[in-house]
Amino acid sequence: MTTFVDRVTLHLQAGDGGHGCVSVRREKFKPLGGPDGGNGGHGGGITLVVDPQLHTLLDFHFHPHVKASNGGGGAGANRDGANGKDLVLKVPDGTVVQTAEGEVLADLIGAGTTFEVAGGGRGGRGNASLANTRRKVPGFAELGEPGDALDVVLELKSVADVGLVGFPSAGKSSLISVISAAKPKIADYPFTTLVPNLGVVQAGDQTFTVADVPGLIPGAATGKGLGMQFLRHIERTSVLVHVLDAAAPEIERDPLADLDAIEAELAAYGGLEERPRLVVLNKIDIPDGRDLAEMVRPDLEARGYRVFEVSAVTREGLKELTFALAETVAQHRLEKPAPEPSRVIVRPKAVDDSGFTIEQDDEGVFVVRGPKIERWIRQTNFDNDEAVGYLADRLERIGVEDALGKKGARAGDPVRIGEREFDWQPNAGDYVSGPRGTDSRLEEDDHRPSAAERLAARKARRVRSDDELLHMASDGTVTSVANAHRPVLVTDEDDTDE
Repeated sequence: MTTFVDRVTLHLQAGDGGHGCVSVRREKFKPLGGPDGGNGGHGGGITLVVDPQLHTLLDFHFHPHVKASNGGGGAGANRDGANGKDLVLKVPDGTVVQTAEGEVLADLIGAGTTFEVAGGGRGGRGNASLANTRRKVPGFAELGEPGDALDVVLELKSVADVGLVGFPSAGKSSLISVISAAKPKIADYPFTTLVPNLGVVQAGDQTFTVADVPGLIPGAATGKGLGMQFLRHIERTSVLVHVLDAAAPEIERDPLADLDAIEAELAAYGGLEERPRLVVLNKIDIPDGRDLAEMVRPDLEARGYRVFEVSAVTREGLKELTFALAETVAQHRLEKPAPEPSRVIVRPKAVDDSGFTIEQDDEGVFVVRGPKIERWIRQTNFDNDEAVGYLADRLERIGVEDALGKKGARAGDPVRIGEREFDWQPNAGDYVSGPRGTDSRLEEDDHRPSAAERLAARKARRVRSDDELLHMASDGTVTSVANAHRPVLVTDEDDTDE
């Protein structure tokens, strides 16, 4: 079974943040000692880190679903929830991180390079953190923010100094097996090599790596054969080596035609025009192989190639080849610009940047966009009126209401923020403290009267009734005020509390 995997799709789910806690401290002789709800813990994130000891994405092939742990919820007595544990995934050097649509997110090169691919959700604040001079004992807390959930594609592009390219059965695997310690599968049929092989070569005091790319055929750059799948592995190489079969007459092929066909595929793939190239005429130990190599060598040198005649079986010509490769690689390394340390990029906020935008879609809905505002929406408990009022105050404070008015929004018009859509109502004044979890500005006009309001109305009706009965007694309608309070004389149908 193949143990090399160079492309996988990961389904990532970062940890959700824990909810904040609503709690009021209660002690002896202090029934309402103030808010003491703790904050929720942050969710765990997912980070990729380059491990030079890895050379395949095989582990992710069998475990494509990755989920980090959630943050813990806050508790009373100002106890914060535990943060979720971050996940660190080790990937090979040369891994490219892409979205499902093909957008490149990161190109991970170099041992220890890291990239946070999915961020954990923020923990919600408890009511102790939300208290202020107006809301001394908040009756609400923030919800934990959901962690990032996304699919990414990991694509491995081998980081090698030398790339061996050629037709199937040209002897690339045999060549890399004798110049390095690599042990690829070798057989006498085409497409024996199904996965790239990587080997380390020592030539004098120079050390370099060689990648054996599976055989290419005409049309490989358009998806035929195995070429399109593995052409990516020669993108990072410093030197390209054409391995031509000097025993081509036995299989009715011409080495020059093979070279032209492979060059056409490399040109179609693109980005490899400036790479130095060497040509290796392999299998000169086969009868007539040496004669063919001597015949085509002048034509190859006339094209500007350095040509080496080798035999992977007898190891003839391998020493000259490895030292030539070491020289070419060393020259390419010297010509490369010195790596610069990563610079910290500072992007100051624009003067006219309010942090949000408002647009009206085709259905007449005013859509408000902005990372901070959308996070507030996700952290608001819409079942709690006080939390909704707190959100409205925050939106008004950063200018969302004024901006909606300038865009032509009127009371009752639909407004969408994130995944929430609601009818917009302008803020009805400042917050007034009331029972925890309520906001008087959100109460309906036809609400049921409170117990205090019902008691005051009942007393008012009794005073009015006594005055009327005294007037009736003076007219002789009733004999006494005492008799007027008999149950048979009670006519107030609204007095249902007695």
